Amino acid sequence: MKLTVIGFWGAYPEAGGATSSYLLEQDGFSLLVDCGSGALSRLQHVKPVKELDAVLLSHYHQDHIADIGVLQYAWLVQNVMHGTRDILPIYGHQEDPEGFQSLSHEYTKAIGYDPNQTLEIGPFSITFLLTKHPVPCYAMRITDGESAIVYTADSSFQQSFIPFAQSADLLITDCNFYGEQDGSAAGHMTSKEGAEIAKKAGVKTLLLSHLPHHGTHGQLLTEARHYFSGEISLAKEGYTFES
Repeated sequence: MKLTVIGFWGAYPEAGGATSSYLLEQDGFSLLVDCGSGALSRLQHVKPVKELDAVLLSHYHQDHIADIGVLQYAWLVQNVMHGTRDILPIYGHQEDPEGFQSLSHEYTKAIGYDPNQTLEIGPFSITFLLTKHPVPCYAMRITDGESAIVYTADSSFQQSFIPFAQSADLLITDCNFYGEQDGSAAGHMTSKEGAEIAKKAGVKTLLLSHLPHHGTHGQLLTEARHYFSGEISLAKEGYTFES
């Protein structure tokens, strides 16, 4: 199972970048997890748009779905150019009916997932955990049967992340605040909180993502290393993880 970071900024993309978006690949199958602002442009450095097999969304805030609309137009144009009628499935929760319905277009189809059930997409099995965020948002544990990647999506700290992330090969945490700040009102976590989850869950690698637009990001690494002794990285475009 291979993960590539497409976008990692919180709220909005800095120049030339993208907000939350991650590409998962296994056995020739490509799953895009979240599709934030700038993601479609950055994705094409890694993979042609038409080679996506499915998209999976954690929630409907714009920094996680802003490029869904342009992705839909890309599939329309590519289908017209090649004389095809391929449909791209886009999976989302149904607690925001308007957001969910917007996933369907001429060549994309909205498919609702039940967060209380395991979702099977290609070679991946995904389980969900409701996060602490201003809108319904779901963390994901994604496995190919051998390895596991856990993505907190957007959330303030909650104890339930620890059993959810237990023994994961990679934990991607929301890290929108520095160690001594409090991100709970905004529904986000700090470097300290992400590292504490990693330590208590016994994960192998921690990736700090959904990064802030202020401060020095190297400080996030320094803070996290006070609490977690395993491998820690800052998300950046093109970062890859294979297990």
